[in-house]
Amino acid sequence: MNTDFLQTLVAVARHGSMAEAARRLGLTHGAVAQQIRALEQELGAPLVARAGRTVHLTAKAAELLAPVQEVLASLEQIRYLARSGEVMGELRLGAGNTALNSMVPAILERLVARHPLVNVALTPGHSARFYPAVEAGELDAAIALEAPYPLAKSLGWQLLREEPYVLAVAPRLAGRDPHALLASEPFIRYQRNDWGGRHVDDYLKRVGIAPRDRFELNAIEAIAVMVSRDLGVAILPLATNGAIERLGLAVLPLPAPCEPRRFGLIWPRGSSRLALIQAFREIAIGEYGRVGDSQDASAS
Repeated sequence: MNTDFLQTLVAVARHGSMAEAARRLGLTHGAVAQQIRALEQELGAPLVARAGRTVHLTAKAAELLAPVQEVLASLEQIRYLARSGEVMGELRLGAGNTALNSMVPAILERLVARHPLVNVALTPGHSARFYPAVEAGELDAAIALEAPYPLAKSLGWQLLREEPYVLAVAPRLAGRDPHALLASEPFIRYQRNDWGGRHVDDYLKRVGIAPRDRFELNAIEAIAVMVSRDLGVAILPLATNGAIERLGLAVLPLPAPCEPRRFGLIWPRGSSRLALIQAFREIAIGEYGRVGDSQDASAS
């Protein structure tokens, strides 16, 4: 359907006659009449009727006028977006609880401020599930822990943050030897089958410590609360949610090297939403970098 013909119909309705519509559109009266006839043939309905020397819209044309104007407005928006390079559409994003409770709201705030035509469908979950979901096209992107295996070539990866592991303890244990505490105090373990928990387990095996496990769970915030109640000590990452600092826990550096917990963004390289993913990626890099800079400044 020729959208110019739709514009002509709206002009006839707005200006009350074909002659005035022709003058406003810079067309001849015959051209306007021809466009209206072509539109009538395409729609299969009469759009104008004569009453003496005047022409008026039919009831059907009046009924069609509102949806025609909506179509023309949508087309104008598409033209604007094409010219402006505006990013729009839905981003299906996966993120774990730590990211959702800390970084994701700040990233989304900047994203919608910069690209108001974007909307985001959030899926909470665990990193191990995000990788196959992104690869299968169920998610457009996910903030996830770095996978402990080589990535498929179809996936892109952007490191956003490295979080060092520390020994978190109740304030009464501040200043004590970390390895002595791990050997003597009850231990609250970051779940071993979680990708982050594997780093903790690897560290304990490497330094030859078999702690007295009291609890084991995959929830950093909950572990930090348990430590704050003096239920045990825990090796935890210095996460962006600030749970360790907020709860006033004492932090003891680990004496031996420990692989940090790495967070990043994953996405399918062949996605039809690459412009949207790239917009999210740029903002995520900036927000995670800002948090890292502020924490470095606090540490110094």
